[in-house]
Amino acid sequence: MKLIEKEFLIPYNTSGNNSLLEYLAANVKNELSATEIPVRFVITSTDNDGYQCELGVLQNIGINKRLKEETIFTFKKREYENTDKFNVVLLIPTGIGAEIGGHCGDGNVVARLIASTCDTLITHPNVVNASDINEMTDNTLYVEGSIITRLLMGQIGLQRTRSNRILMLMDKHEDKLFNDEIINAVSTARISLGVDCDVYEMDNIINCESMYSKSGRAIGKIEKLEYLFEIIDKYYEKYDAIGLSTFINVPEFYHKNYFSNDDMINPWGGIEAMLTHSIAEKYNIPCAHSPMMASRKIMELEVGIVDPRKAPESASITYLHCILKGLHKSPRITTPDKGISIEDISCLIIPSGCIGLPTLSALENGIPVIAVKENSNRMENKLEEYPFKHNKLFIVENYLEAVGVLNAIKSGIKLDTIRRPIEYTNVLNAKDDDWRVETTAIFAENINKPKNI
Repeated sequence: MKLIEKEFLIPYNTSGNNSLLEYLAANVKNELSATEIPVRFVITSTDNDGYQCELGVLQNIGINKRLKEETIFTFKKREYENTDKFNVVLLIPTGIGAEIGGHCGDGNVVARLIASTCDTLITHPNVVNASDINEMTDNTLYVEGSIITRLLMGQIGLQRTRSNRILMLMDKHEDKLFNDEIINAVSTARISLGVDCDVYEMDNIINCESMYSKSGRAIGKIEKLEYLFEIIDKYYEKYDAIGLSTFINVPEFYHKNYFSNDDMINPWGGIEAMLTHSIAEKYNIPCAHSPMMASRKIMELEVGIVDPRKAPESASITYLHCILKGLHKSPRITTPDKGISIEDISCLIIPSGCIGLPTLSALENGIPVIAVKENSNRMENKLEEYPFKHNKLFIVENYLEAVGVLNAIKSGIKLDTIRRPIEYTNVLNAKDDDWRVETTAIFAENINKPKNI
């Protein structure tokens, strides 16, 4: 059983039929065999040829009934918006070289700021995982990335929990020191957070190899996944969440280069996301991963004073406490009619240029999307050229401005009424009706194609 990444081009839809999401889903299906399941999808760039796509795929997996009936592309449009609460989803995709949140938990302060403006913040491990630190607020829900995707696609709901029983799966290290430190890290979480957690020592059964795609995204290849799934099969019904500490194979010089090269994308994050996506997809359970330290030689590297965004990794051996804190109260997956569902989502915040299923779902559902330009990354899409509804896409300079937009949306204030000079009130007349008839046909023809391409 393997987990791999596929890269392919989807041309523009010139027929005018189907929504953009439906069109992309149909084309992705053509790229899959009968024994493959998609676990992660992203449009890395939009150019004159179409949509450049990358897809994480599970191969040769025993497919249960749920996975036969639904994939990550199964979309259930929301019927209404619940305005009783203001709930925000904050995404900073893993492995894309995001300037903020693309290193080691350096999205924590952004998450804390945004959480202060809403009733509930829903975010994923990449944003707040900082090795031995996780500073998420009490109104923040720690949700694995593929589970957020399924939430926004209308497939599931999230049920708050007071605590989870966690199963920590760790590879067996040839140097006993590292296994002892993982157990000590679990003990630390038990006595400091009150976590209920057991540790299971595996025999280093899967092979995870990190690599980069043509777009520069951190991805990877995972082999022998069936052995990991055999262990999870035996125990997952007794636990509410799964943590992992396993080896990820990278060239030895990556460890030094990562701290000395500011432009190097974290090589571990992408494959971690692929691994947790596959587990969450198969078992419907919260999960998170921390990479296992390779050797004492790596542990003892003298990296000096490093970029503050990477500092948490230089000060930890197990990188584990962050995921234990997150999984402790990670919400459980339920049906859409229970807990928080797509009807309860008020806004989505993303780095500029990021197009994946959450963004596409927000586009289809008319959920406001705030894209932050200062959080630059390797994705090359112009969101303003996608068919967002009027006043549903806001491109801002930074997260400080994003908070201002959030508060305006929450208050029901149209942004241009705050700015000066203010335009005169728009007055329509009969001639405008003729114009609308002509332009409706043009819009229908181009709805699946960015406007300026």
